Amino acid sequence: MKNLLVLSFIMISFSSWSQTAAIYFNKAFNKAAAGNYKSAIADYTKAIGKDSKFVEAYQNRGVAKFKLNDLKGAMSDFNKTIELDNMNADAFTGRANVNFKLSNFKEAISDCTSCLDLNPRDYVAYNLRGLAYNNIGDKKNSCKDFSKAIELGSLSAIKNRNSFCK
Repeated sequence: MKNLLVLSFIMISFSSWSQTAAIYFNKAFNKAAAGNYKSAIADYTKAIGKDSKFVEAYQNRGVAKFKLNDLKGAMSDFNKTIELDNMNADAFTGRANVNFKLSNFKEAISDCTSCLDLNPRDYVAYNLRGLAYNNIGDKKNSCKDFSKAIELGSLSAIKNRNSFCK
């Protein structure tokens, strides 16, 4: 019986050694989808530990940190994502969300513009940039972006345009 316990311990330890970055990423992704962001962050961190250039792990960890209001951590992860892949439109939108929440509206506008240069159909970026323009008092560009976001299918932009573009 004692040998069986030792063997099962060795198997458990070995299986944890054989975890790949992709396995940790998939676990984290499922945890985040269930709203378990703290545990997801831990698994994204393990995935990054296995592969320091795992762009999607940095990006998704940034989203999870944002959900937990860890804005400094989210900003760091979105910056790293952009450093590794400056063609990642979603990373620019993620960083724009952090900048918006920090009231860095000009930076949020810049990040949304970078996103839209890469993906001109991203209605989230248009809507967010419209909100940022609104916060710096640029009603013309704000309303223009809300209208474009609506054209692309954003429902929240309808509410924003109705509120801010009278």
